[in-house]
Amino acid sequence: MTTHRYGQTAPMPDSIRHFMRAGQHPARAIACPHCGVGAHKPCQIPSRGVPLTNVHQQRIAARAQMVACCTTCQVEPTVPCHTDGRALENGSVHAARYTEADRSAA
Repeated sequence: MTTHRYGQTAPMPDSIRHFMRAGQHPARAIACPHCGVGAHKPCQIPSRGVPLTNVHQQRIAARAQMVACCTTCQVEPTVPCHTDGRALENGSVHAARYTEADRSAA
């Protein structure tokens, strides 16, 4: 016997949907700049498309830059971290910004 679903499923606001995805890394809420996958999808090996269990470091850094202020270089969210006026390489962020991003997720 097969089960049929009648009608549409109930709509869910994005704010609730994000918290319902327990067990996923918070960085999966944004697209990955390294492998190019969309938000809420697992990172993958760019050359083969094989899904990974972990999240790319670039995705974690992008999330931290998007949601947290950096206490080291005193920049606001979405502004890249810098040292002596020069942006950090490869979109990296200071360790303090990761801490702030994790604090804001809790």
